[in-house]
Amino acid sequence: MTIKERPTQQQINNALWSACDTFRGAFDSSEYKNYILVFMFLKYLSDVWKDHYQKYQEQYGDDDVLIRRKLKRERFVLPENCSFDYIYEKRNDPDIGGIIDKILAKIEEQNLEKLNGVFRNISFNSEKLGQTKDRNRRLVNLINDFAKPELDFRPSLWDDKQDVLGEAYMYLLEKFASGAGKKGGEFFTPKEVSQLLAKLVAPKEGARIFDPTCGSASLLIQVAEEVKDENGNPSNDFAIYGQESNGDTWALSKMNCFLHGMDAARIEWCDTLNNPQLVEGNGLMKFDVVIANPPFSLDKWGHEKAESDRFKRYFRGIPPKSKGDYAFILHMVETTLPTGKVGVIVPHGVLFRGSSEGKIRQALIEDNFLEAVIGLPSNLFFGTGIPAAILIFNKAKKNDKTLFIDASKEYEDGKKQNKLRPEDISKIVDTYRNFSKIEKYSHIADLQEIKENDYNLNIPRYVDTFEEEELVDIEATKQEIKRLESELAEVRAEMDNYLEELGL
Repeated sequence: MTIKERPTQQQINNALWSACDTFRGAFDSSEYKNYILVFMFLKYLSDVWKDHYQKYQEQYGDDDVLIRRKLKRERFVLPENCSFDYIYEKRNDPDIGGIIDKILAKIEEQNLEKLNGVFRNISFNSEKLGQTKDRNRRLVNLINDFAKPELDFRPSLWDDKQDVLGEAYMYLLEKFASGAGKKGGEFFTPKEVSQLLAKLVAPKEGARIFDPTCGSASLLIQVAEEVKDENGNPSNDFAIYGQESNGDTWALSKMNCFLHGMDAARIEWCDTLNNPQLVEGNGLMKFDVVIANPPFSLDKWGHEKAESDRFKRYFRGIPPKSKGDYAFILHMVETTLPTGKVGVIVPHGVLFRGSSEGKIRQALIEDNFLEAVIGLPSNLFFGTGIPAAILIFNKAKKNDKTLFIDASKEYEDGKKQNKLRPEDISKIVDTYRNFSKIEKYSHIADLQEIKENDYNLNIPRYVDTFEEEELVDIEATKQEIKRLESELAEVRAEMDNYLEELGL
């Protein structure tokens, strides 16, 4: 295949989605998504390795020893007989599932620093894929699907600026999240919401970026891709960190970062609230930008251990036992540098619930960290139709003003899910950056105003979106009703005549 003949991104996405037919109907997408994504990752490693081998072969001829030495300096090592081509040759072997598992184990062993544990929770020889005959049939179909020319991932076929695999991986993650119901929201933040949050926190060159509930790292990667240098140009000068409690999702995040060329990402498999792993000395690591879409109102978040928390994250108050929203917010605030920003997606209850949450909210406001409260449209997120809000905390805030934005009415209406349009994102971002007051859209409140509202952040208290109904002209309406009644009487009389002629 030449560059001229290469498929479009849409053709690649369609071919990958079609490969899922192998598993559809046999078991749920929340199960088979890991097999598709791992196999895609394996195909990517194999094609990149093949491309590099051919490049060195053109330089050094048949000197295989020299070529292998050069290949060891690449960003990963593919052991011998661990390529997709080898799997394709063996596709009809009765132990094809076992062969794939051994290959994954060898790849992980050779790349422990970057891929340690990524394949530990998946087996292509598992009965999850059916009894031996059914399993082998499905695997042969899967291998044949990935042998299609549309899924040739060799970098030499692509423009260096194209992130073909990263885009395809994100496409699959979103498709799987869309079909996974409530579970979908646990591992993927919709692309448009991620773009919005990334632009709001606007990370600068050299930033350390952290997501304590990173899921499959879609939000983390989007924020990293928003890093700009002092001239506003995209920059690769950043470091990204994440924590994820679900082992399968953690593996997806590692692969996602790798596919986006962010191999150095440090993603820890741990419980952020009860056993955070990103620590320095006796304290939590600190970051320039902390962003998250934590699970909404998580119960059983670790309330029983909060009072003795060794990192002293809850000195402003302990969140209620059945709602962990402020536990995540407090962790984020405590892991942010004095010059840093926090961007967090929350359910609206966080803005106004009382008791311990009210006290924590008051403390954060009086610390003068809260910079913006942004209300989003309903039904944006996978697995829940409730509207959410974005809170922006700025530890380097220079005044006591807080911006309230009601963006709940501006979106693209979808059958299953609503969507933020580019113009909706731009309006929110521009209003935030300019700190603008716009009638029926945004309002700037000082500390005294928020205090007068008992530290309640419910957006309608600050942004009046009430639209007066147009006055009804009673006399004109009465005349219109008379006219319609007269027309109706004429129609009925005409109908009676027709019926009489027909003898009915």
